[in-house]
Amino acid sequence: MSNLLNITPIDGRYAKVCQNLQEYFSEFALIKHRIEIEIEYLIALHEEPSLKLNSLNDNEISKLREIYLNFNIDQAQKVKDIEQITNHDVKAVEYFIKEQVDNLNININKELIHFGLTSQDINNTSFPLMLKRFLNHIFIPKIEDVVHHISDLAKEWKDQTIIAKTHGQPASPTTLGKELWVFVERISIQLDILKDAKHTAKFGGATGNLNAHKISFPETNWILFANNFVAHLGLERQQTTTQIEHYDGMAHIFDTIKRIDNIFIDLCRDIWSYVSFDFFKQKIKENEVGSSAMPHKVNPIDFENAEGNLMMANAVFEFLSSKLPISRLQRDLTDSTVLRNIGVPFSHTFIALNSIEKGLGKLLLNQDKINQDIEANWIVIAEAIQNLLRIHGVDKPYELLKDFSRKNNKPNQADFELFIDGLKIEEHLKLQLKQITPYTYIGYSNILNTNK
Repeated sequence: MSNLLNITPIDGRYAKVCQNLQEYFSEFALIKHRIEIEIEYLIALHEEPSLKLNSLNDNEISKLREIYLNFNIDQAQKVKDIEQITNHDVKAVEYFIKEQVDNLNININKELIHFGLTSQDINNTSFPLMLKRFLNHIFIPKIEDVVHHISDLAKEWKDQTIIAKTHGQPASPTTLGKELWVFVERISIQLDILKDAKHTAKFGGATGNLNAHKISFPETNWILFANNFVAHLGLERQQTTTQIEHYDGMAHIFDTIKRIDNIFIDLCRDIWSYVSFDFFKQKIKENEVGSSAMPHKVNPIDFENAEGNLMMANAVFEFLSSKLPISRLQRDLTDSTVLRNIGVPFSHTFIALNSIEKGLGKLLLNQDKINQDIEANWIVIAEAIQNLLRIHGVDKPYELLKDFSRKNNKPNQADFELFIDGLKIEEHLKLQLKQITPYTYIGYSNILNTNK
């Protein structure tokens, strides 16, 4: 019942769909990743030879890592309780870790926890790490699943001729498979860009200069240490920063996903149109209702739902990519509250991807309607005829076909044959022209570039 009280549909109506995202974008996930960064930093300090700290054995390192590996919801609440006292979320994490270390019976200087760091050294490694893991483990595989589904349908319907629509008007025939393959190719290109995106982090102390580190241990190469530590986390360290990361890389990721979302919006609108043309019927369950008022209707709700969620996602992605790279001087706090919302657009996109998959699974080809549309639009072969007449030296073939089409609103096969018979051309060319039909005048549209 608690889901009914949630303000946003992400945690309410669509809570089940978004459940897997909690591991990456919840408050619990953020606290857990912060603890992971602090613990790994503490271990890295003890493994740095130039610092000459007492070394940790494998058992001690394992015990330290168990603090974040076994982190649970009750412990997260304890961190939040500490935050009520400190009024500082990252300091609360530091105090929590110190309490945990006290219970481990390890010979370690716990004051090295968070040594020389500012909050953003933890936040600006936690958020990129959460984002990278989500993209690699959940988001990219989900998109690939949807693309695979579209690809399967494209291959199934690669020989299915349909009348194309340019400006909403009948145009040169194409195949349904090719029209779907357009989206496979477009999304695949953007996915490659997303996979190649760098996941960068800021790790350099209060204003990005490692001041406290250098003054405390001047013999240590802290730039090399920081680079290696961030690389150990699976990220790339930004070399020149203020107190916070510049978020340019994150903005690039958001803009790339925005383009992917736009392509999916395009797909949803095209399929919505094909459903409205009656090219597709939709599978429905026995007790499902298509319309509360009109019993005959089966609305393309999955694609409409997806479109709405994708547009919602893109509005937030646009804000994030334009706001996050802007900060006053060395730092202001506006990025802090904004960063907590990066799970919002991903959730809406994820909801949309589920809706698209569901909608694709309902599509049934309406062959009779498609054939009716083809038979009603023989006019589309006028392009083919006038081009063949051009290369055979017929005078003003475009104008001939234009006049024919204006006089014949809906010409059929017989009308075209009569027109061809009236042309002053050789018989073999007349025969060639009569072989052209809307079913076969499809160019290379049935040859899919399946390299992707």
